[in-house]
Amino acid sequence: MIELKNLSTVFGQGTVNENRALNRINLKVNEGDFITIIGSNGAGKSTLLNLVAGSLSPTEGAVFLNGRDITREPEYKRARYIGRIFQNPLLGTASNMSLEDNMTITHKKGFKWLKRSLNSRLREYFRSELKQLNMGLEERMKENLVMFSGGQRQALTLLMMVLSKPALILLDEHTAALDPKNAEIVLELTNRFISEYKLTAMMITHNMSHAIEFGNRLLMMDKGEIIFESEGEAKRELTVEKLIDRFHQIRHKTFEDDKTLLSE
Repeated sequence: MIELKNLSTVFGQGTVNENRALNRINLKVNEGDFITIIGSNGAGKSTLLNLVAGSLSPTEGAVFLNGRDITREPEYKRARYIGRIFQNPLLGTASNMSLEDNMTITHKKGFKWLKRSLNSRLREYFRSELKQLNMGLEERMKENLVMFSGGQRQALTLLMMVLSKPALILLDEHTAALDPKNAEIVLELTNRFISEYKLTAMMITHNMSHAIEFGNRLLMMDKGEIIFESEGEAKRELTVEKLIDRFHQIRHKTFEDDKTLLSE
């Protein structure tokens, strides 16, 4: 459904600070894929999601959705079918509004007729969906979200995004700012929602165990390139140790290739 063709991004092009953040990325994301993405800081992971979301434009290459070129389509238009959750749990919800108002905005896809839209039927629908989180939030629908914890808000952001039925969800280390207990809760909810709602997702994580455990495909990035990919049975047989060894093998080969090129 999503295809990236020869996608490159260069920051500070033509200056002494030029940095090729992504280098000719080619990737097909199939409907129903749950792709985990790992790599060190500066590997290009978030830049990749920024290009898919439309918050960055590529220096070269193109982005296609179901065969349609969306490379120049702005982020606000892509937001109709691409959902995204960031590290900061405060970014996905409006703090000074109630839980039910936040959910109504998501449900109606905007602020128009906000108060008129709320009725007993819609409140009951929200209440039944909130019960899935097992956090008791269905009893706090009139409270402003400033009173909620980071874990509760990130779980709520996830639920609201799922209910908006996006074609693709982008998860940019969405559990990194949470304490371990809440991180595990949100991650388990993520995995369950993706499976139950048959969503397509790309998830950045620094946790190699999570990258192996979750999803059907794994990408490893380094220096703006996808250097390793695993899926299916091969992915299920991966361990953290094997993944680290694979990374060092690729790094060593790249280093040797660079030395050969320099000597020619």
